[in-house]
Amino acid sequence: MLGIVGESGSGKSTLMQMVNLSLPADEGALLFHEPDNHDQEISNPVNLLTLDKYARRLFRNERLGIVYQRPELGLNMKFTVGGNVAEKLLLANWRNVGQIRARTTELMQLTELAPERIDDDPKKFSGGMLQRVQISKAISSSPAVLLLDEVTTGLDLSVQARVLDLIRQIRWELQMTMLLVSHDLGVIKQLAERTMVMKSGRVVESGLTDQILEDPQHSYTQLLVSSAL
Repeated sequence: MLGIVGESGSGKSTLMQMVNLSLPADEGALLFHEPDNHDQEISNPVNLLTLDKYARRLFRNERLGIVYQRPELGLNMKFTVGGNVAEKLLLANWRNVGQIRARTTELMQLTELAPERIDDDPKKFSGGMLQRVQISKAISSSPAVLLLDEVTTGLDLSVQARVLDLIRQIRWELQMTMLLVSHDLGVIKQLAERTMVMKSGRVVESGLTDQILEDPQHSYTQLLVSSAL
């Protein structure tokens, strides 16, 4: 898991949208390495920024998942809980209704949502439960990379802790690569092995999370860390 930190306006969420292939890039490269069963890179990386519109959409639907700070950005609040997960699976070329409902039930159990609420309206769910619905939707197609954009901001501390535990559990069980944007260095310290510090759209420092937080080298990182203490 890679943590991405920086003040508001530093470019964190913009970067996540670019990785999600929902914002264009004028230049540069976004390289994706497909691992084999032994976690070795066996082929040349694909530059996702060179894919055509159809290929980008296919890659995003099948290989990427994203969870937003505000559930209404990641969920269609007019759909049921099951309908939201089904939407993602349909875009990933699932077609069997029985298999889609079975997959949704499985994901609800994984994220500790009551499966009998599969046909409930999301508006009946609390903020923490909606984040679980978002996570269920995001991981439904077994993506290679899960993007987490300020997923605990605005949640009560007890709810935040349960969401973080869920993220840890999913990462352990599914062995999924994750990118985590957060302004909360405590969250970054709990979850991320490596951390990247952004300022004005540029990376100013990166390295092991413990190293970044305990011995920051860049003056901006030093300011961030001291402000959080």
